[in-house]
Amino acid sequence: MHAFNMGHSTYLMLNLLSIAFPLLLSFDRKVAFYKSWAGLFKGILITGLFFVVWDVAFTHFGVWSFNPTYLLGIWAGNLPLEEVLFFVCVPYASVFIYRCYEAYFTWKPGVHFSLRLTQVLGLGLLLLAIFSYGKAYTFYNALFGGLFLVYHGFIKKTQWMGTFWMAYLIHLIPFLLVNGVLTALPVVVYNDAENLGMRLGTIPIEDTVYALTLLLGPITVMEKRN
Repeated sequence: MHAFNMGHSTYLMLNLLSIAFPLLLSFDRKVAFYKSWAGLFKGILITGLFFVVWDVAFTHFGVWSFNPTYLLGIWAGNLPLEEVLFFVCVPYASVFIYRCYEAYFTWKPGVHFSLRLTQVLGLGLLLLAIFSYGKAYTFYNALFGGLFLVYHGFIKKTQWMGTFWMAYLIHLIPFLLVNGVLTALPVVVYNDAENLGMRLGTIPIEDTVYALTLLLGPITVMEKRN
C-alpha cells in the first residue's frame, strides 16, 4: 500500500476544492441553494448512477484508465473512490452556478432562440454520433448528449434552457480547469483511439459534451416543475 502523501491525494483534493466554495455559500440569502437540495440530490443520484455505469464500462474496455500516482488507492470495483466522488462534487458545484445565474442575473437568451439552439445542437450531436461510430468516447458522448437535447428542445420544449445555456458557458471555466489538471498530470489517461484526438490543451474536446450531460441531468430532475 502506498504511503499517504499529497501526490496520492491530488484527485481527492480537486474534488474537495470543487465543492467547498458552493457548499459554503449554499445558505446565501438570495440564492438559497439549500432549498433546492431535495431535488438536487435526487438528480445527482440518478445522474451519478448513470455515469458510474458508463465509467465502469469504459474503464473495463480501455477507453480510459486511472493513474495510481494521484489516487488514495481505495477502489470500488474498477473505479477509484475519487472518481465516484467526482459525480457528487462536480454536479453540485455546477448546478450551484446555474442557481446563482438565475438569482443574480435577469438577462438570458429568449425562449425561442434557446429552444432552436437546443434543437440544432441536439441534432448536430446525433449526426456526430453517426459519423463517429467506432470511437466509443465520441460516439456515446454525442449520442447521450444529443438525445438529451432533442428531448428538451423538441419534446419537452423546456422554458429554462436560456438560463441553462448561460450557466453551461460559465461552468465550463471551472470544469475545464479541473479537467485540465486531471488530464495534464495525468490522473485520467484517455485512449485516443476511442476519441477524435482533438484537444483543448490536454482535454479531449468530447469533455465539453460530457460536462453538458453531467450538468443538464441534475437540473432536469431539480426543475421538474417546468
